[in-house]
Amino acid sequence: MGNREDLLAGARRCLFEKGYARTTVRDIAAAAGGVSMAAIGYHFGSKEALLNEALAEANREWGAELERALDDAAQPGATPLDRFATNWQAVIDSIGAHRGLWAATFDTLAQAGHDPKTRDQLADKLTEARSGLARLFEHLDEADTAQGRAVGALYQALLTGVAAQYLIDPDHAPTGAELAAALRTITG
Repeated sequence: MGNREDLLAGARRCLFEKGYARTTVRDIAAAAGGVSMAAIGYHFGSKEALLNEALAEANREWGAELERALDDAAQPGATPLDRFATNWQAVIDSIGAHRGLWAATFDTLAQAGHDPKTRDQLADKLTEARSGLARLFEHLDEADTAQGRAVGALYQALLTGVAAQYLIDPDHAPTGAELAAALRTITG
């Protein structure tokens, strides 16, 4: 790997092990196999930009893995609520398997309140995430439509909320079946 790729891999390890706020430039350089600290500025401009890119890359990989899991869980002929329950159980299982990614995500979200550049970078990635979720769950390729944006925003809110509950109390976080039952109750 080159310095840029080594830095991304090192930043990712640091994010998952130490978190966003506790990771230093020195930590990343060491985790990247001794790449110089100056290389961070050269390739990314700042530690924060590197950490944000490492997190975005990890989230894209998680999204691709989740897409495969949803494809594997697909049940032809299932009702929309049964499909919803199955899909969300796959999401919940994936959150559990990638706890470090989700802890790093929430740690980064907390930093966004203190750093406008991080907030702006996350906002750019949020649009990508909403679009991906609309496509993934409802096969809406037109994320530029009002419907696609609304569906993506709903799934993003649900994903963030479920992930937070799982990180805080995995034994009592909702299951896919419970989410579907709640949706059934709400929609009557």
